[in-house]
Amino acid sequence: MAAIQRVGIIGAGQMGNGIAQVFAASGRHVVMLDINQDALKKGMDTIAKSLGKLVEKGKLQPPQMGAALAMIAPGTEYAMLKDRDLIIEAATENLDLKRQIFANVRGFAPDSAIVASNTSSISITTLATTVKNPARFIGMHFMNPVPMMQLVEVIRGLDTDDGTFNAVMETATSLGKTPVACNDSPGFVSNRVLLPMINEAIFALHEGVASAEAIDTIMKLGMNHPIGPLALADLIGLDTCLSILEVLHRDLGDSKYRPCPLLRKYVAAGHLGRKTKRGFYKYD
Repeated sequence: MAAIQRVGIIGAGQMGNGIAQVFAASGRHVVMLDINQDALKKGMDTIAKSLGKLVEKGKLQPPQMGAALAMIAPGTEYAMLKDRDLIIEAATENLDLKRQIFANVRGFAPDSAIVASNTSSISITTLATTVKNPARFIGMHFMNPVPMMQLVEVIRGLDTDDGTFNAVMETATSLGKTPVACNDSPGFVSNRVLLPMINEAIFALHEGVASAEAIDTIMKLGMNHPIGPLALADLIGLDTCLSILEVLHRDLGDSKYRPCPLLRKYVAAGHLGRKTKRGFYKYD
């Protein structure tokens, strides 16, 4: 299988722009799609700010920053995907939305392209039924924030072939990431383990066991976590946390994954965490 050099990213949000940044910084040409120019501008501004911080820290030289930005072509048309080697969907954690995206990709992606989803919980086998060639479909779950986090969780669907799997593992490694394979199961490994912990922390807050600050401090100092579960939920996005828990609860059928009512209340109020400046904490 030929080396992956031309990449398409669908979604310019916090995951999509992070994925676009790491591919562009590795010297690969990236097409980054979203629904309108405002979303694309916000995504490109985020990438520029992130690269700028790396320059300030001496981890990147200014010419390298300019070269990386020049490797990203933002746009709104799926026709821009016609020559891509790898296409990664990084949209909201919603099954119907992802199916619609992959239906759109079908009309433009070359037959040789690998198509991947950055889904954090939805079945890769289920999503593969929407694409042209399920053998060349795979899960490529990057962690947030993408430029900083080492892990890429790689998930094979029922029909994913060895060539696709090997190409994705090699590509992730070439980005300086550590790809780790797991089987196709709701939430995979990362969120099947993480989200129940976050949900239990929310229940502890909901039941008045302790304040948000106390819960996070106990987990940081007592369990050596770099960030508390409630602050981490704010970073992930409370709407994303709720969506993942709903997938786990529905697909695994176990009440231990039932989303805390307080989480539902925060999402209903639009308090989604860092991206709305308010979640379990307030952000300036």
